[in-house]
Amino acid sequence: MTASERRPRLLYLAFYFPPSRASGVYRARATANHFAAAGWDVTVFAAPLGFLYDVIGSTDEKLLETVDPRIAVERPELDTFRWEHELQNMSWFRGTMPTASKKLFDWYEARQFPEQYVSWARSSVGKALKLHRRDKFDAVLATGNPFAAFAAGWAIGKLARIPYVIDYRDSWTLDLFKDEPAYPPKHPTWKWERRVIGGSAATVFVNNALRDWHAERYPGAADRMMVVPNGWDPDLLELPPAEPVETATPQGPLKFGYLGTITTHQPVEEMAEAFRIARAHPDLSGAELNIYGHLGFFKHSHASFLPRLGFDATGQVDPELDAGLRLRGPVSKTEVSSVYADSDVLVFLAAGGRYVTSGKIFEYMATGRPIVSVHAPDIAAREVLEGYPLWFRADSLDPEKVAQSFIEAGQAAREATADVRAAARRHADTFKRDTLLAPLEARMRTLVRPSTVQEQSS
Repeated sequence: MTASERRPRLLYLAFYFPPSRASGVYRARATANHFAAAGWDVTVFAAPLGFLYDVIGSTDEKLLETVDPRIAVERPELDTFRWEHELQNMSWFRGTMPTASKKLFDWYEARQFPEQYVSWARSSVGKALKLHRRDKFDAVLATGNPFAAFAAGWAIGKLARIPYVIDYRDSWTLDLFKDEPAYPPKHPTWKWERRVIGGSAATVFVNNALRDWHAERYPGAADRMMVVPNGWDPDLLELPPAEPVETATPQGPLKFGYLGTITTHQPVEEMAEAFRIARAHPDLSGAELNIYGHLGFFKHSHASFLPRLGFDATGQVDPELDAGLRLRGPVSKTEVSSVYADSDVLVFLAAGGRYVTSGKIFEYMATGRPIVSVHAPDIAAREVLEGYPLWFRADSLDPEKVAQSFIEAGQAAREATADVRAAARRHADTFKRDTLLAPLEARMRTLVRPSTVQEQSS
């Protein structure tokens, strides 16, 4: 870079960013790191720490250490009115007139943007313009959810006269679990989506099914839509070297593993029942299904999941009803390698239908382990798993059929050849995160104005 050039400046709106442990944080972390490594001056706008620690109570400190130190992280303010329940922290008006104050708050919020994070978006616009006056940004990239980030990106792009790109790492107006629109036809969300997609320099989706759904609704912007799948992060996953078959073959009872957050939409009962049935097979005698991760996203949400998984309120199970499931608790993202190393088979438990691609599946494939699918048969993740030689799935969520997949995967864990294991890893290598993010970075570089080349300072 010559003396007359400067690094292009990117403003990245990513509400869920380390130390958050929300499911989308890994795409956000990888995106910011990728742009920084590619020569961009990156500023991230993220959620306030007080919200992450005090409201959600869901953080991973070690993940924060993996953010490129060249990245500047700002945390615009968020009005926590709807999450505040302590009387001593409330204003006089709210404390004495709670119903009126809530109606006023809801009215004011709704007239700006139909989402509860609009105050953060409003703060982001103000902070962005202030920073832009000091040192101009060249482009804005916004990832949702929350989708108020899209509105902020649109406003910043319009007011600062710079291009903005929106990244749908999640769906906004499509209900992924019902495969139908998430809002009635006249809901204001549709107006906002038309606005932000119509003005975006590019709109990014995680799979082809989602891109096609949106392209059909917004044909005028279809040529500016692209797919950037999720992937896996080599810097967060220490893979063991390929082992001789005799070393890699498990000798004792098989260990199945699920790693991730258990959510209300996942078919957890079907998984538990299928595994109970599979354990009756001689090849799975004594096998365990270890569940690593949180039960739900919030502090007290685990209680509702325990009975669905066959546990009592204390997390214990009746030995006579034991289906082989074991709760192992949360694991830091930086420590997941040891979980994979200790698992003979990985269980891909996912919610939703044909528009869903879970980020976890890429990491699963990178291990080269057998994978059992427990999800709807037409899930979008199929396009990622097709070609992975150690993938075992049923054509439905019938527990008897899923149990057969568990059995076949267990047999593969003991019998897969070195060539098959190597082929599995080669398939996974095509989904390394930096490889997948490269087209997005290249696309955004074409949007950068000549202002990145400055005249020699006198």
